[in-house]
Amino acid sequence: MKTWDAIVIGGGIIGLSAALALRKCGVDVLVIERGQPGCEASGAAAGMLADCAIDLPSVLRPLATASAQMYPEFVAELESESGIKADLRDQGTLALLEHDVPLPGGCKLVSPQALTKFEPALHSSKPALFLKERSVDPHKLVVAAAKTAKHRGIEILSQTSVSSLFVFRGTVDGVSTAGTDYKSRIVVNCAGAWSGEIAPHGLPVRPVKGQMLSVASGFHLKHVIRSSDVYLVPRSDGRILIGATVEKAGFDKRTHTGTIESLRQAAIDLVPQLQHAAVIEAWAGLRPGAPDGLPILAATDIPGYFVATAHLRNGILLAPITGQLMAQLITGAKLDYDISHFSPGRFTS
Repeated sequence: MKTWDAIVIGGGIIGLSAALALRKCGVDVLVIERGQPGCEASGAAAGMLADCAIDLPSVLRPLATASAQMYPEFVAELESESGIKADLRDQGTLALLEHDVPLPGGCKLVSPQALTKFEPALHSSKPALFLKERSVDPHKLVVAAAKTAKHRGIEILSQTSVSSLFVFRGTVDGVSTAGTDYKSRIVVNCAGAWSGEIAPHGLPVRPVKGQMLSVASGFHLKHVIRSSDVYLVPRSDGRILIGATVEKAGFDKRTHTGTIESLRQAAIDLVPQLQHAAVIEAWAGLRPGAPDGLPILAATDIPGYFVATAHLRNGILLAPITGQLMAQLITGAKLDYDISHFSPGRFTS
């Protein structure tokens, strides 16, 4: 039976980023994905790289800033090797304000009167922050990452669900699936919303449903627009993504007509021209969330078992830094950032 240096459970952008970072360190990696790579939360995301978000937890800001700064090189590398363009845009974000807030660094306050100069289609009586944020097309990004991974010799096993770790004499020795055991002394749980389903259980990760839609606008929207009710994310091909709900609905991925229409109407209230935009599709994704809303990034108390999950709404943003930190943690290199806040032990202490 073949033995790999490391097995990564989960073929979303977090799992693929960890696998790519490990491969750069010379590690032979097998990725096991329950469906197809990127077809769960990663492919369903909007792709806002919201490192300047006002509601971003303070302990997460260093990682968010670092990861956002890594993105141009991260995307360029994947695009060059895969031949797939990930639509990385840097026109920035207009975040509409409900009340006065301290101004984050690198942002500009825009009055309601000046908003039309920034975004002529936007109609709002509220001031906004102009944030120097980027966005990316997550679906294209994860396809590019998977293609790059295969090109670098990373094996990807699709349509295979890991049920449990295989532990021998107290140490990880691989994983078990319905029909086969796969051997490795290192296992990294990047299984997203399903992270807590893998035995031995103990990760308090639950799915957080998000419904959204895309429309064909027929006009140019330059910036990402965020309000308390809705966000709009333009793509370079003319589509606009409108999202997203935050629901505790288990593993239910169904969309609901009334919810999708409410999101569409909230977008129209901000950009009236969207009244005539044709709906292309609607979908729902399951984000992985921990009780405190923070990621879980750590070595566990089982030797050889590592976890990178519960990124909630920041999985796309945090992918490059997560991959880098997990590779450092696993190979014993010095960590670039303190990840003690993200230990699973915080739920049992």
